[in-house]
Amino acid sequence: MGLIANAAARSLSIEVPTWVDEVVAAFRAPLDSDRACLSLAVELARENVERGGGPFGAAVFAGDRLLSAGVNLVLSSRFSIAHAEIVALMRGQAALGESALNPPALSLFTSAEPCCQCFGSLIWAGVTRLVCGATTADVEEVGFDEGPKPEGWVKVLEARGIQVSQGVERAASRAVLVDYVARGGQIYGKLSASE
Repeated sequence: MGLIANAAARSLSIEVPTWVDEVVAAFRAPLDSDRACLSLAVELARENVERGGGPFGAAVFAGDRLLSAGVNLVLSSRFSIAHAEIVALMRGQAALGESALNPPALSLFTSAEPCCQCFGSLIWAGVTRLVCGATTADVEEVGFDEGPKPEGWVKVLEARGIQVSQGVERAASRAVLVDYVARGGQIYGKLSASE
């Protein structure tokens, strides 16, 4: 059986739009509290919806310094793994360079609780704090499939030294999800009943 790949599959990249950094630069609230940092993630998610992307945003901090930001790029990249958390963590690792293999303690602020993919990824990325907006139930209520996270996933993370805060700016985060659906946003990543 031969490999079904073409030249495009030998070079993989995810293009982060320049507007992501412009939104960060234009964000006026001081990033000095969990609410403010989560508000930045929500603003990124909101802007991504405005521009035809998925309803999720994330930001990574090293101490009190903003290291990177990301939005969900699944639709534009056609990569199912291009979730906001993954994009923000990859950008943070790129910024850290060689020290990304032994990163400083990182805080991940995300507009929604992590799906099963992002849950697994943050364990290996040096994240020691996770701050979430919308809940898994909020995300699934609008139609997304968050996958099989372990029951008691917060305790699993805490057992690995990752502090978790839930429901920060939840109403604003949930409003972005509802707006996405009201605009006819594509629900992707869900298996059909026949699969």
